[in-house]
Amino acid sequence: MRRWTRALPIWALIGVFLVAVVVGIAPQTTTRLVQGGEALWPGYASELRADPAPPTCDLDALAARAASCDPVRGVRSPADGDSTAPFAGDDPFAGDDPFAEPAHATAADARAADPFAGDDPFAEPAPTTAAVAPSGEPTPARRGAPPPSGAADPFAGDDPFAEPAHPTAAADPFAGDDPFATPAPDAPAADPFAGHDPFAIPAMGVGAAPDGAACASVFAARAQCQSALSRWEDTQRRRTPAVMAWRSVDLTIGSLAGFPWWKHLLVVLVGLGLLRATADARPIALRDPATLLEHRVSQLSQLAVHLLWAASALADRLVASGSSAEAENPSLPLLWAGVFSVAALINLRHLARPPADLTPEGSWARAPLVVPLYAWLGLIAAAWFLLVEGYPSGQATYLHRFAQHPSIYVGIGLYIWSGMLLSRTQVADRVFGLLRPWGLPAPLLAWLVVVLAAVPTAWSGASGIFVIAAGAVIFHQLREAGSSRALALGATAMSGSLGVVLAPCLVVVLISVMNKQVTTTELFHWGRWVFALTAGLFLMAMLLKLRRPLRLTAPREALPATLRASRALLPSLAVASGTVLAVGLVLGAWMDEHSAPSVLPLVLLAVVGWEALAARGSWRSLGEHLSHATAESGVHVGAILPLMVASVGLGGVVERAELMRLVPALSSPWAAMSVLVVAMVLVGMTMDAMGAVILVSVSLAGVAYDAGIAPVHFWMMVLVAFELGYLTPPVALNHLLARQVVGPEADLRDEGVTGLARHEHLLMPMAVMGAALLIVAFGPLLFY
Repeated sequence: MRRWTRALPIWALIGVFLVAVVVGIAPQTTTRLVQGGEALWPGYASELRADPAPPTCDLDALAARAASCDPVRGVRSPADGDSTAPFAGDDPFAGDDPFAEPAHATAADARAADPFAGDDPFAEPAPTTAAVAPSGEPTPARRGAPPPSGAADPFAGDDPFAEPAHPTAAADPFAGDDPFATPAPDAPAADPFAGHDPFAIPAMGVGAAPDGAACASVFAARAQCQSALSRWEDTQRRRTPAVMAWRSVDLTIGSLAGFPWWKHLLVVLVGLGLLRATADARPIALRDPATLLEHRVSQLSQLAVHLLWAASALADRLVASGSSAEAENPSLPLLWAGVFSVAALINLRHLARPPADLTPEGSWARAPLVVPLYAWLGLIAAAWFLLVEGYPSGQATYLHRFAQHPSIYVGIGLYIWSGMLLSRTQVADRVFGLLRPWGLPAPLLAWLVVVLAAVPTAWSGASGIFVIAAGAVIFHQLREAGSSRALALGATAMSGSLGVVLAPCLVVVLISVMNKQVTTTELFHWGRWVFALTAGLFLMAMLLKLRRPLRLTAPREALPATLRASRALLPSLAVASGTVLAVGLVLGAWMDEHSAPSVLPLVLLAVVGWEALAARGSWRSLGEHLSHATAESGVHVGAILPLMVASVGLGGVVERAELMRLVPALSSPWAAMSVLVVAMVLVGMTMDAMGAVILVSVSLAGVAYDAGIAPVHFWMMVLVAFELGYLTPPVALNHLLARQVVGPEADLRDEGVTGLARHEHLLMPMAVMGAALLIVAFGPLLFY
């Protein structure tokens, strides 16, 4: 039972990783399935992918109605005496045309019948000779005198519009019956439209006879119905079992492409990792507990943070439930509270049952060193929110901000899983086997490893992630090549520091998204120069460590040995390349900065499976490798992601406390750069790269721009300063991560060295990155 209890979280974590992989490549796979379906069955995307709705028209009823229409004229000829025909019976226009001009025997009759039959009252008068006054003006007519013939006033006579004194029928052609008046009931023939409306669409009831223009509508409706039925029947015939099976897979994966539970998946991943790291007592701290006092201090600090976070999540849920606004994800605070509550229970168990190998002695002076980093950050943030602001749900507010980019943090977990899977293969050992025949001294081998590690670091997005993923492999391979423990540990901590400025690093992409003053093209262009600078400085440092002149094995001896060593590596490389090609061709997920977190685990799973079958010929060994790699991944995920959660909360405190206002307004680029360099190193010592970029973007970037520092120059300095911060005590996060993955061998106290040599693993990376930072920060200012 206990075995199953320990195995269940591991398999749950495997399930979370696999879900994340499938969901990550689902959009590309859906596109590829639609393209494949269209190639196999033309019209698949528009006709076969969705269920067609059957036509709602009644073809039989339309056909019956169309049968009563004259197929030539399109009008049903009414039978004699058919009273239903609108024009049956007498022709209302058979008599006199009410609109025709009346016939008149004489012109006088015409004039009498039509008041306008004579002269046009509105016509211009004919020109006449008018009397002219002696002054030359026309002589006015005497009032009441009749105008002369052809007078200019057409209204001087009778008013043609006046009511006649004794109207007669002859005077008004409309004085008789109004042809538009409603006829008496006994005269239906007087109104041609008194019957049925010849233009109305007849009712669609069976037996109704369409007439006139209605037949055209019936014929058109029948044709449309027949066409719709034909298309629907054709679609039904084309929906073969093969099409339906393809469509089922397509729609299932398509539903995953719109996966709405990314945030919940992230919370589950953080929770499983936190529980695993808490159960194994392996959080990231400056030193591991060695005494009972240190153990209790470590567990109590974690218990306090877990309870404070759980209480903040519950307070946030209460605030959301009391608000009239609908919460976007009301279950997330409860899920966070559950995760932190279970972690608190594990802390209580550790307090009740401490490990048996702890010594009873202890010193309070050294006890703060065993408090995990995320506990320190969480306690500081909680003190601010509770004691200063009185804001119980403050930490939960920044839990929501942390979950705003779930795919990025889930991708971090997938990168870590890939690194642990890589550690279960022979690939790293066989790659070093290609270099051993050349007899490289340990310092040059360390330089080569760090430079080559820049490429996977750029893909993973942050140096700390790569240290967790591949640090153990690098350390052990350097040790086997004859490197000292200090040099191997320093190279391991620095292995991810050179690649953060290279494409397609996600940190650089995040910078360009949050700062419109720069583009990824500019940042990656200058990032290559920064990489060349840091690689050159590191090479100079390694050459200074050579104890004897550099002598390499002759190529005629080293090359054949390298070719023989490559035979063992080629099968694994072929499997990896074939997997990348298959995932790209079949699933449409080609390797890029967006798909890499999902594709890399598939590649490593294929390599682990191949090597397990080739070595033992059994799938059982694959299960063992998978279980061990996932268990180790859970510990590291539980160490790094809670630290990121806490750093986002601390960033919120810095933002809300407006600490950046304490930075003085600096107009000189030299003064501004000096202040910013120190600030960026301090930020890098306490926060992860993602949270640090967000904080700097909203606070300190404006200070640099206002001082006249070029945006690209500023962000190149920031990236190098972050890496120096990750290598600088007292925190030195990359060193803590290296010690986390290397294990007990990272303890240098038994090396037998004294003085500065005892701290070589710290001083050497700091010297390289410090020199690079000074050059990157102040060198370009000489050309301003």
